[in-house]
Amino acid sequence: MSEYTTLNYADVHVGDKLPELAIDITTGLIVGGAMATRDYEPVHHDKSAAQATGLPDVFMNILTSQGLMSRFVTDWSGPEAVIRKLDLKLGAPNLPGMVMTISGEVTDKDDSSGQVSIAVVGENNIWGMHMQGTVTIALPQEA
Repeated sequence: MSEYTTLNYADVHVGDKLPELAIDITTGLIVGGAMATRDYEPVHHDKSAAQATGLPDVFMNILTSQGLMSRFVTDWSGPEAVIRKLDLKLGAPNLPGMVMTISGEVTDKDDSSGQVSIAVVGENNIWGMHMQGTVTIALPQEA
């Protein structure tokens, strides 16, 4: 069993860069994410419905993108971090066969609340920016 640790508020600084995360975009990820979030819009699980909109295949829904953005930040911050706010804007769609690389940087700290804001961007290797936004988390503060 591996040991998970949570970053302490004092150990995080504005300008810190998070390690990049590359995610293979598969049909299973897209369809599974849509079904798990109860998004039954056909374009997320039916290739012919997606093609009718002009895209070559099914494409990722916003809730899966939000989940991947959250995962990216909490994988870095640790299990005791609490997401306080997530602000996301979508760009180019993610389709099967693409790779999305997520990057992030600490942009703000609030000493009174122990909250940290991280700017996050997810870009796919074909069309570029899929998602961008800010995740605000609360981290433990030393006693």
